[in-house]
Amino acid sequence: MEQHAESGGAGRGRTSPPGVVTRVAAGVGVIELDRPGALNALDLGMIRLITAALEEWRDDGAVRSVVVRSTSPKAFCSGGDIRAVREAALRGDDAAVLTYFSAEYALNALIARYPKPYTALIDGYAMGGGLGISVHGTARVVTERAALAMPETGIGFFPDVGASYFLPRLPGGIGLYLGLTGTRISAAAAVECGLATHYVPAAELPALEAALPGGGDPARVLDGFAAAAPPSELAGHREAIDRCFSGFSAGLADGVGEVRARLGAEDDDREWADETLALLGRVSPMSLAITFDLLRDGAGSGLEACLARELELARRTTRSLDFAEGVRAALVDKDRRPRWSAGDGPGS
Repeated sequence: MEQHAESGGAGRGRTSPPGVVTRVAAGVGVIELDRPGALNALDLGMIRLITAALEEWRDDGAVRSVVVRSTSPKAFCSGGDIRAVREAALRGDDAAVLTYFSAEYALNALIARYPKPYTALIDGYAMGGGLGISVHGTARVVTERAALAMPETGIGFFPDVGASYFLPRLPGGIGLYLGLTGTRISAAAAVECGLATHYVPAAELPALEAALPGGGDPARVLDGFAAAAPPSELAGHREAIDRCFSGFSAGLADGVGEVRARLGAEDDDREWADETLALLGRVSPMSLAITFDLLRDGAGSGLEACLARELELARRTTRSLDFAEGVRAALVDKDRRPRWSAGDGPGS
């Protein structure tokens, strides 16, 4: 499959690494994720091309806003290219691991401070790194086909790409719940908790995209297309989520143990509590401990500090047995039967 990128004004282009197409159309810088066979998982080349386009457009007066979209309705972006990271880690190539995460987190920071409207059109899966290139932007549009998650505890890793900043800032205990369990949520739930800003039916996306270039302020265009989201699957569990996953202070010694205890004592929403305990029992114990501390600390930190903390943790965690085993079980052998270590965290 031949893929290319056009950048700058009309008629000016450059060859890109596979997976991304960039172009400027009527004042809108468009970034298309085009790696459908890998559900648009972000490899280093894709990260670098997106970064280069954003840096070029930042000071280009002909580009008034940016739109990020996928060429496939199945996935917006399934995350980072974690298989390649695992392979580098198994080779002992720490430099490659650090290069990848440094580039990805720098892109997250660039999006967060971008001076122009940045709109992500999430139609399909958006997980891990897919949230990193959407949540930090100005607007996140989701369709009925969208599904969002930070599933890293299930692969022996932790919620990164700035998740230690944005998850603790979701209402109540939702952020810690999503970060520990890796629960996949619908478009309606994403709007409810603030991960998404607008709900637009998939059938309306072509008209929305056509209206953005000539609409002036993207916010007005988005508001004009936004529809009421259907009922959220989180709505009936919000009180239980808050009881079990919120109110933790920096002095709590065993946060995950307290979460389990609260779930065990939950009477008003017993079925949900049992299902949640089962979820926690399937993911990496090491990842749970790391994630709890990371999100608790991130609640009082700025984005840059959170990303710096995540980078150091990524360097260490990718060396762990749980990371190698978790990615093996989920993405390499795909047997979904990881054998977790008994350790509480990665080495130095």
